[in-house]
Formats: sequence, C-alpha cells, structure tokens
Amino acid sequence: MKFLFLFYILSCLFFSSFLLAEENVVVQSTVLDGNVTQQEQEDINVTKMAEEAKMKAARLAEEAAQKEKKRIQRMIRQYVDQLNQLESQISDENVWIKSYASYLTSLEVKRNLDTIKKRIKWLSKNAKTPSDMDELTGLMSKESILTSQINKLKGDSSAPFSKLITPPKIDEVPTIANPFEIFTGLSLVKTIDANFEDYKKRKENLNTLIILLRKELELYKKLAELNPQKYKKEIKTKQTELERFERALDTMNVTLDVYQKRLEIAKISINKGIQKQIYRLARIGIAVLFVFLIFFLLKLIVKKYITDNERFYMANKIITFTNFTIILLILFFNYIDNVSYLVTILGFASAGIAIAMKDWFMSILGWLVIVFGGSIHVGDRIRVDMDGMKYVGDVLDISLLRITILEDITLTSIMQNRRAGRIIFVPNNYIFTRMIANYTHHSLKTVWDGVKITITFDSNHKKAMHLVKEITKKYSKGYTDITRKQLNKLRQHYSLKNTNVEPRIYSFIEPYGLDIEAWYLTNAYGTLTLRSVISTEIIDAFKAEDDITIAYPTQKLNIDMQSDAPVAHNNELV
Repeated sequence: MKFLFLFYILSCLFFSSFLLAEENVVVQSTVLDGNVTQQEQEDINVTKMAEEAKMKAARLAEEAAQKEKKRIQRMIRQYVDQLNQLESQISDENVWIKSYASYLTSLEVKRNLDTIKKRIKWLSKNAKTPSDMDELTGLMSKESILTSQINKLKGDSSAPFSKLITPPKIDEVPTIANPFEIFTGLSLVKTIDANFEDYKKRKENLNTLIILLRKELELYKKLAELNPQKYKKEIKTKQTELERFERALDTMNVTLDVYQKRLEIAKISINKGIQKQIYRLARIGIAVLFVFLIFFLLKLIVKKYITDNERFYMANKIITFTNFTIILLILFFNYIDNVSYLVTILGFASAGIAIAMKDWFMSILGWLVIVFGGSIHVGDRIRVDMDGMKYVGDVLDISLLRITILEDITLTSIMQNRRAGRIIFVPNNYIFTRMIANYTHHSLKTVWDGVKITITFDSNHKKAMHLVKEITKKYSKGYTDITRKQLNKLRQHYSLKNTNVEPRIYSFIEPYGLDIEAWYLTNAYGTLTLRSVISTEIIDAFKAEDDITIAYPTQKLNIDMQSDAPVAHNNELV
C-alpha cells in the first residue's frame, strides 16, 4: 500500500514538471525578438508558474493522501465489523472460552499476589511512617482475599482445559450376578454412552472454536497491515490463544481413541453379564412354566376325581403349597452361588425382627397380608370392631398403613351408632388384633339377614310359618340363585359343607308367645331395603288371617272393687 501511494505522488510531480517545460517552450517561441527587459519578465513568469505547479502538485498529493486515508478507514471498519460478527459467534457461554478465561484470571491473580507479597516483605523490613504501616495492613488484607481466590481457582493456573481434556472417569464394571443387576448394567451402559457423546461434543465444539479463532487471527493480521501500532499486540495474544486451543485439540484427538477403546471393553463386559442373566432367567421361566403346567393338570385331575369337598380342599391346598415350594427351590438353587445376597436378605430379616413390635411395621406387615392374602379388597363391605364400637361400611382405599372405610346406613348404624356417612380409618395392624368381618369376600355379594315376629300361643303357628316362608322365598329368590352360583365358585378356594341357600324359618317358645324367625339371603350392600319389604308383607299377611294374632307388650291391671287402690298389676304379651 505504501509503494502505491509513493508512485501516485511521483506521477503527479512528473506531470506538473512536464506542463512547466511546455509552457517555457511556448514563451520562448513567442519572445524570440524581445529585448533584455522582456527576458527578465519571462524569468519572473517562469518562476511564478513553477510555484503554481508546485502548489498544484502538493494539492493533488494531499487529495490523494485523503482518499487513501478514507480507503484505509473504510477497510478497517469492514474488518472490525467482521471481527464483531466472529466474536458474537465465539460466545462467552462456550465452555472452552470460560475455561480459558478462568485460566487467564488465575494467572492474573497469581501475578498480583506475587507482587503484593514482595511489597509486604519490603514494608515489613522498611516500614517507618504511619502511612507505611497503613499500606502494610491493607496489603495483608488484600493478600488474604487473593489467597482465597487462588484456592477456589486451584488447578486452573497449572494448565488450561485440564478438566475439559480429561475424559469422564469409567467406574469399575460391576459383575452382573442376579436379575436385579441387569437394570444396573443397562443404566451403566447408558451412562457410558452419554459420557462418550458428551466428550465427542466437547471435541467438536473445540474444533469449531479453533476455526473461528483462525478467521479472527487473519482479520487481525489484515488490520495490522493497515494500523500496525494498534493491532500488533492483539496478533500476538490471539496467536498464543490459538496455539493453546490447538494443543488441546491434539490432546483430545489422541485421548478420544484410547477412551473409546476402554469404553468398548467395559460395555462388552457388561453386555456379557446381562446376556448371561437373561439366559438364566429364560431357563428359570421355562422351568417355572413347566411346574405350573404340571400342577395345573394335577388340579384338574383332583377336581375331576375327588368329589368330597373337604378332601378336595385339602388336596388343592397341598398342590398349591408344593407348587410354590418347588418354584422357590428352583430360584434358590439357581442363585445359591451368590452367598452375599443371602447374607443381605438375612440382614434385612434381622432388622425386621428387631422392629417387629412397632406399630408402623405391623401395619406394613398387615398391608402385605391384606394385599397378598386377598382377605379384603377395595369395594368390599366390612365390619370393624374398634374400642367397643362397630363400624360397617365400604372399603375406599387400602394404603400402606391403613384401610379407609365409608360408613353406610345399616342395622348397626340404626341400633347402635346412630351415625352414618363418616370416613373411618382403620390401621392395617388391626387385622391381627381386632375383629374384621367381610360381607363381600371373594365372589360373595350376599349375606344372611332375618326378621323376627312374635305371635300368641293360641295362633295357628303352622300357617304363620308357612306364610312367612312363602313371603321370604318370593322376595329373596333372586339373591338365592345368585348365592348358589357364588358358592360354587367359592368351593375352588374353600372347603364348604353347608351350601343350603333357601330361606330358613325357625320358631322358638318364649315366655309371652311364639317367636317366628325368617332368615333369607339379601344384597350385602342393601339389607335394610329387603328387610323393610318383607316385614311389611308379613304384617299384612298376618292381619288378613283370623287365626293368627300378633303378640305385643300390654299391661293388665286388676282392681279390687272394695278399694279404690289397685291391688295387683303385671305385664304380658297379648
């Protein structure tokens, strides 16, 4: 650029000299016949013209210099704009830039700390005036602050990017010794893959950053050609920065290959362990399925050839117990080689025994009994005896610690509690210590309910019992048929001897009359409705008969005619 500018200035001067010489020739040709005075005048004119030509050349040179200056400024602005764009791409959020900035900060802090220490050492020996002592105190405080900062930045001043270059640590590859560790192995493989991808991404980010830094350095070199004093120092700084990033990239290229090989070895070991456990699980699954099939066929044979309910119940229980025992033995012998897990299980069992008397543990144990035993399910209607009170309602929820019941309007509510609609919370440990009755266990949805009515001794009790039986049969027939089917299903799980589901009528002699009791099957969730219907029908039927009289409490008073005062009275049913 300088050579072009000098060439331009020399061209202008040469052109001016050429114009002056041409004018001199013209003047000489026009004044050949002049005298000496004219010659002097001509010399003056030539001198004047030379000065004008010189001024013109200087003006042209200045104009050329201004144009060149504007051109240089325009190019500088273009390069600066390009630098700004690059710096916006090299964001401060880049982890590599942050690491390098931390490195530079740590170096700066360390240099300042060294300077302060030297000054403190000098002041400790030469301080005499109060101002020196004040300066010493301030420097010692500053030294403490910078020392704490150095401790926080420890490691950053030794080498930049040390944490970023170092690949993630590979944990010790566990031995997959049981099915539960399959999930641990899969999780570790996923973690290994994620760490490798993260390391690769770091390397790609560094590669992209180096490309941008190289472009930035080229722009600074171009700016240095236009303005060396301003940008020469920047070039040196950027070159040092770029060299450090390039060395980091070279290190990562070598490390990545080694790290990848180590990861592949770890994954192969984990996958082999997982594959081994999957094969073992497959063998166990086939064995368990075969055992289930054998015992299922045994149950079918027992059901076909054993007709006695009690014997069938016992045989079914024995088959089920044997089935689960064999399955447990299969699992035990497949994993007996791993003694450490047996020790762990015994440790947990010991801990459970140590706290067995705690209420919360008993509630959890009760929850296990309820859930796996199947004695109570959500939606069942149950009765719970708690602290002298009886609560009947529907199970809303069975949580880990308690059973939640919605109290319904039942005969218990009417006769005893005089309350209903409450939410009752029953601890699960009550199943071991309290009375809990299930009205809808398993497939049963009906319960026995009864009504009682008293007739006089002179009533036709046989007709009364017949009427009561016909009424109860009529209104409970649907529930009778349902219960018969439900009991047949229940026989598969329990030993049932008495499966008579027809209404039952009983009569009992009482001191003041004959009690007739009718028992029938009804919906477990709505006993009061059918009781009310049957009661009114029996009353209407008895009233329609002349030889049946309903007995009820009355009072008979005997009066002595000779005295105004009663002499005797008693109560009886009439």
